[in-house]
Amino acid sequence: MTEDDGVPRRLTSLPRFTTPPTCADIEALAERALASIPQALRRHIDNVAIAVDELADDATLMEMGIESSWDLTGLYRGTPLHLRHSGQVAREPDLISLYRQPILLEWIEDGEDLYRLVHNVLVHEIAHHFGFSDAEIDALEAADD
Repeated sequence: MTEDDGVPRRLTSLPRFTTPPTCADIEALAERALASIPQALRRHIDNVAIAVDELADDATLMEMGIESSWDLTGLYRGTPLHLRHSGQVAREPDLISLYRQPILLEWIEDGEDLYRLVHNVLVHEIAHHFGFSDAEIDALEAADD
């Protein structure tokens, strides 16, 4: 279904940015993307926090072996579901960090829809929560294309 201008109705409710999206804007897109995940999967990520930061800090980059903060759009920190067990003692909460500036750079360079980009980064990090490696995620994304 489309509106008079030919744009699908479901897309007209997405924000159109005239200034660079803020961390709050990225967070709102991430919340919308999270809500689009089927409930059967979403219930397994109820206790995963999502934070939006400008850039990854130096300690994170060193830990990840990444030279430039522009190369990291998102990061999952936590214990993947398949490595948990019922007798496990308290652990740090799971956190997905989205990095605003690298996301915006990719948005500008690739011309991809910002919501779709945030959705893809979020789903990539959620896949790590489910125990998928980067190689496995890349293979799934390649098969999807």
